[in-house]
Amino acid sequence: MSWPEHQAARYACGMWRRALALVLVSSALAACGMPAVQLNEGPREYAPTDYELVLERWTRSADLIVPSNLDNVLGVTATYESWDFRWAYVVRYAEDYRLTVDQRGALLQRSLSESRQSHEFYVALYAQRHKWNDLTADDPAWIVRLIDDQGSESAPTSIEPIKRPGAIERTYFPYTSPWRSAYRISFAKFRADGRPTISPRAQWFGLRFAGAQGHQALVWDLKSGQRNRQAAGESGPAF
Repeated sequence: MSWPEHQAARYACGMWRRALALVLVSSALAACGMPAVQLNEGPREYAPTDYELVLERWTRSADLIVPSNLDNVLGVTATYESWDFRWAYVVRYAEDYRLTVDQRGALLQRSLSESRQSHEFYVALYAQRHKWNDLTADDPAWIVRLIDDQGSESAPTSIEPIKRPGAIERTYFPYTSPWRSAYRISFAKFRADGRPTISPRAQWFGLRFAGAQGHQALVWDLKSGQRNRQAAGESGPAF
């Protein structure tokens, strides 16, 4: 390689490194800008037009980039289907499908009851290789865990592939696309010994994806001073 070619190669390498740094900084700034949430129960007053804002509040995205070759080996977006999210979802769904008051009430009661049984996430991901998208494989490329800052770590109780996302998934979770694999991932609310899987003292909880290519986590910060009543197993007003 001639000296000018060597200089050009060094310049190109430097540009790639700066680009990677900008990507990482931008991702960190985006994560820092996400609103803190709280897991308390109780009634909500949402209009159908509030859904997009609530969806954004409970949705996180992250990319796993391998610095050695700048490959984006995993891109994942997930929505935590919390009590708060479910309330907004049902209000929007009931408006779209013109449900009666009784139908809406029954759907809301069923959905909120499910939120007390498990932590559920809607997840859409894209991996560098298509077979790495399969979280249900016998030897998956990615292991998913529910974690928090208190050291809690839980395996899913179920991972359900959504093989053909339809109008509902594409409308209410608009980051769904033909290039991403969609799942519903559930975790028990409590361990066998009765301890909550998200500590009531947690300052954040998240989904961690880990494998041979590396690891990345989606994190939901909890509002300071807000005790996680659901994780602690305290009862609140039903509706």
